[in-house]
Parts: sequence; C-alpha cells; structure tokens
Amino acid sequence: MNSVYAIISSVMLVLLVFPSYISDAFVTTTHTSKLKTINIRSTPLSTEKDDSSDDFISDFCIGTNTFWRNLVIEPVKKYVDVQPAETTVNKDSNAFTKLTSPPEVPGIPRPVWLTILGSVPTALGWYGYYKFSVEEELYQYELQEIGKVSGAGGYGTLFPFVYGIIIGFPLTLLHVPGGELLIQAAGIWILVGQMNLYRRVNELCTEDDDIKAELELTEPPLWIWWAILPPPLDVVVGLRQVHFLSEYWRVRRGYPKEKDIIAEELFPFISMKERFTLKQFFRRPKYWFWFTTNWEDFDSIPLLKD
Repeated sequence: MNSVYAIISSVMLVLLVFPSYISDAFVTTTHTSKLKTINIRSTPLSTEKDDSSDDFISDFCIGTNTFWRNLVIEPVKKYVDVQPAETTVNKDSNAFTKLTSPPEVPGIPRPVWLTILGSVPTALGWYGYYKFSVEEELYQYELQEIGKVSGAGGYGTLFPFVYGIIIGFPLTLLHVPGGELLIQAAGIWILVGQMNLYRRVNELCTEDDDIKAELELTEPPLWIWWAILPPPLDVVVGLRQVHFLSEYWRVRRGYPKEKDIIAEELFPFISMKERFTLKQFFRRPKYWFWFTTNWEDFDSIPLLKD
C-alpha cells in the first residue's frame, strides 16, 4: 500500500508544478559554436499546442524542469548552464576537464572508464553530476532538434529526488508522518527517470541508419525493464547505458573511437552489440569478465535455455 501511495504522490508532485509554468513566456539564449549554433531554452516553447500526447508530455517535462531550475541558486545555474559543443571539451581534452565541464550540446562523450574514475573516489558523488549533465544535455538536444522534449532534464530529473531525500530522511528519523512516503516517492521518481533515459538512448542509437551502422548495432542495445532488477543486475544495464550514450555523442561529434579497456576488455557485457537476455547473460560466461571469456557456455542447464 505504501508503494501505491508513493506512486500517487510522485505523480501529484509534478502535476502541481505543471500548470503554473506551462504558460510561461519562451526564453532563448543563443550560443555559437564551431560545430553548430544552438538555442538553450529553459521555458516552454510557445502557446500554440495541439491535443497530442507528445505535446502534453513535452509541456509537462518543460514545466517540471523550469520549476526545479528556479529553486537552484544563481551561481550553480550559471556554472552548469548548457554550452555549445567544444566550448570546454574537445576530442583532445583530458579527463579532469571532462569531469568538471558543464553540460554541452551535442553531449560530452563520457566513457565508462571516465564515469568510474569520477564516481568511485567521490563515493558516487560525481555520478550525481553525471546524471544531471546527461539528462540536461538530452533535454536541450531534443529542444534543438525537434522543439519538444521527452524527459525532464537535469533539473527536473535529479532535484525532485534530492529534495525528497533531504527532506524525507530527517522526517523519517524524527518519526514525522510522510517522511518515509517522501523517500519512496523520490526513489520511484528517479527510477522512472532512469527507465526513460534508457528508452531515449535506445532511440538515439537506432533512429539514424548511419549512426546505427557506426555503432555496429542491429537493434536497440538496452532492455529498459532491467532497471527494476535488484543489484548488481541493474548495474549491467546502467553501465551499458553509459557506454552507448557516450558512443552516440562521440559519433555525433565526429570524434575518433578510443578503446575503453573497462567496457571492452575487463567487462565485455558493457560493450556487447547484442541485446542479450537474462538467460543468455547467465549462460554465457564470455560476457562476464576478462578471465571468463574462454569459458564454455552452460548449455547443459535446462533453466538457462531460451
């Protein structure tokens, strides 16, 4: 029952934000780049709408992003403001520059080794910045390309979760009613956002035939529902998302391919072009680690057969 209440409160949270921002004026800040001129938008596109679900979702996401963006202090907003590609990061940039750069459009390629380098020493603190950056890059990229969005961006995805935990955890410790519910709602919000991110990465990697061929894919690389699997299985799809989104931005920017030893050698499942099933993953040790690549498949186990 608590889970049902959490879902309801998550939906209500965004619906409360949506109406007051849906009619805001359109604001555009123009940046120039040697790759492309982009429009960085933080408020809804226009008041001209039709009744399609795409328009409703886009307005809903823009309203959510705008609301939470307005709660962030100006110095932080200024630092993380989305920039045109290669404002800070280019193909020759070092790891520190990539780790500390504000988001760019098209997005910054952040391979698995770089994501781990930033996340492990900071106890996943930097991963929060990664999550914000990739969501905001996709948000602004969609606005630039099609004028609509299908995600709430960095502000709308990350900050409801952060505020939910910051407020809900002390309330829970003090046994104040609603604290646990708020934490559950925050968890569901970030999980739904992660599943939506997987969906968007699948679309990006396969919607253009040239990019699809460059990535050597024959199908979308991610199983979206794997996000709800318990650890460490949810990490499998999470790392694959990091890899394929990075590769998409690399191709989009025209950068040469660089070997990611973690994704391509140490943990082969991360960069596998095949979208394997759970049974295939457990049956084929060659997917797992560098030291299991020569192991025979467990074909004799009936449970693992397709």
